Amino acid sequence: MKKRILLLLLLFIVALGSAFAQTATKDTAKVTPPQPFVSMLGMAPGPLSLTTEPLNFGGIYVGGVASGLVQFQNSVFPGDKPIQSDVSNAQIFIQKPNGIFQFYLQLGAYSLPDLGVPYIRSGIATNAFYGAFPQGYLKLAPTSSFSIEVGKLPTLIGAEYTFSFENMNIQRGLLWNQENAVNRGAQVNYTAGPVTLSVSYNDGLYSNNYNWLSGSLAYAVNSANTLALIGGGSTSRTTISTSATPLYLNNEQIYELIYTHTSGQWTFVPYLQYTKVPQSPLLGTTQDATTFGGALFVSYAFPKSGFSLPVRLEYISSTGSVAGGASNLMYGPGSNAWSATVTPTYQYKRFFARGELSYVSAGSTTSGLVLGPNGTDTNEFRALLEVGVLF
Repeated sequence: MKKRILLLLLLFIVALGSAFAQTATKDTAKVTPPQPFVSMLGMAPGPLSLTTEPLNFGGIYVGGVASGLVQFQNSVFPGDKPIQSDVSNAQIFIQKPNGIFQFYLQLGAYSLPDLGVPYIRSGIATNAFYGAFPQGYLKLAPTSSFSIEVGKLPTLIGAEYTFSFENMNIQRGLLWNQENAVNRGAQVNYTAGPVTLSVSYNDGLYSNNYNWLSGSLAYAVNSANTLALIGGGSTSRTTISTSATPLYLNNEQIYELIYTHTSGQWTFVPYLQYTKVPQSPLLGTTQDATTFGGALFVSYAFPKSGFSLPVRLEYISSTGSVAGGASNLMYGPGSNAWSATVTPTYQYKRFFARGELSYVSAGSTTSGLVLGPNGTDTNEFRALLEVGVLF
């Protein structure tokens, strides 16, 4: 375990040092990227961008995304299929992003493709997770540096976001599986020079029980480098368990360190994640369980071509044992897994198309809690194609 932690720390430090070295040696004119589509949501952009302004009705902007995917996979879970097609996004976004009183509304259907777990079709996922109104909030912004948001908010936690079009890859990764995605609550944001602080009181993993605190402290070293320290967790134990609210994860503490570097056509995002679910008689556990993981996102945008090539590498391990009565946070207490994902992407104006190849391998697993029809497979391969339009 100690060797794995040291390797992950080394990976992070090497990536950090390499990126700063590039910044020091390449002090040429800064490259201004196109307006990111997801800037409307206040999130970090993936490779997809909205190249033209959304429809503007007197300061109220209307945009959206429509996309579908085809997926092939081995190690098929019960109820899943080896080959299937589905609508991955059919959503409309309405927002007023300026002035003292602002708002954001997101409406429609979606699926949540995700490594290492069954694919849930959009017709089921929309109702099973966050409904046909998955995100939306009112925002009071009395100054440019201070704001308050109330509603169904995107989480502060993690380097990946909820919907496929927002990320470098079509599927979310193994570390995302430990995080919340949408939470109901209130959030305060404050910016002072290069420092941005956000604090949220919310319902964690969409539990409708308000016992979570989360926060993000980001420091923009310069226009090419940002470092963020993120943390959150439940302040009390609850037994709520739904498809959107995994029992153990809703009782966790989570901490992350995320670094973002851009250099010309390159984007690097290494990050580290630690989680802990304390033992609790209320949860039926008698041993603490933790996870420790690291991920590296790299994307290269080929100049003037519309093509980009994002890659994601991950490793995550958990502690605890079945005999000790620990929570199962992965593929059995004490299990580990790694993944590799590559997502060649092409965008022409509003149209985009991207393929994806992914591989997951799990170790130290508990039979019946892993992959495949019997929960005994220890690897998973998937190939996807997603096409759509941004408007």
